[in-house]
Amino acid sequence: MPGLGLGTILTAIVTPFDAAGQIDEDAFVGLMRYLADHGSDGFVVAATTGEAATLTDEEQLGLIELAVAERPSGKSVVAGAGTNDTRHAVFLTEKATELGADALISVTPYYNRPSPLGLTKHYEAVAAATDRPIMLYNIPSRTGTNIGPELLAQLAQIEHIDAVKQANPDELKPIDGLELYAGDDGSLAQVLDLGGTGGVCVSSHVVGPEMKRMVEEPEHRAEIDASLRDVYETLFMTSSPTCTKAALNLLGLRGGTTRLPIVDATAQETEAVRAMLVRHGLLDGAAAPAGATVS
Repeated sequence: MPGLGLGTILTAIVTPFDAAGQIDEDAFVGLMRYLADHGSDGFVVAATTGEAATLTDEEQLGLIELAVAERPSGKSVVAGAGTNDTRHAVFLTEKATELGADALISVTPYYNRPSPLGLTKHYEAVAAATDRPIMLYNIPSRTGTNIGPELLAQLAQIEHIDAVKQANPDELKPIDGLELYAGDDGSLAQVLDLGGTGGVCVSSHVVGPEMKRMVEEPEHRAEIDASLRDVYETLFMTSSPTCTKAALNLLGLRGGTTRLPIVDATAQETEAVRAMLVRHGLLDGAAAPAGATVS
């Protein structure tokens, strides 16, 4: 594995909830094992796709602890530890480090829209709370704040800030001192072409082997990427991870339910997901397997 050794295809793993709305730990561990056998080098745990915004600290840290304890051999765990409150982000970073996470992912503070100086002070405090690599997560469409290339380059000078998950397609470029990961599945090919490390992916829940081929077979990268465009579009046709969980449930992989304000897939959305899985030969088009949920 290059650089930090976290891997190239990191799946932003969902958090399965059972019918009572509680974390289904058995389903989570089973999903980790499945993903490990289907293209994933590691897991980003309890972050956006893992519905971290609806997890208590106890749940979030418990999930990180479970992931570290049960991860398949050789797979990395990147723990979600970012919030818009610096003290809280420091607390989560310290605890996730103690629990043995290989790295932390720290989203730009959202809603309060800090200044460049505020962002710098925030990440200095977070970085001082760990001896593990920190992956910045720049996603202005969700946070309301963009970390531009110049500021990213400055933040790269802070010890332990070693990577960026870039979800601003307008500023997708290498930054000295930071490993570059695609923040959108649709930009994975571009990031790899730019010499980036890989992607923090969602579609790898269902097409992980194909996404790993994009890393390993650059001569076929554009062709594979084009073939997966409908996967990206379908899984993100509504708020994530709604359709990803629907896909997992249709495949019998126990994606579970969502937590409000995210809602489960509607019947129409579920049928669109089913059709996509059939097109890619992942489902035979017959009745959904036992355990699948159609809302």
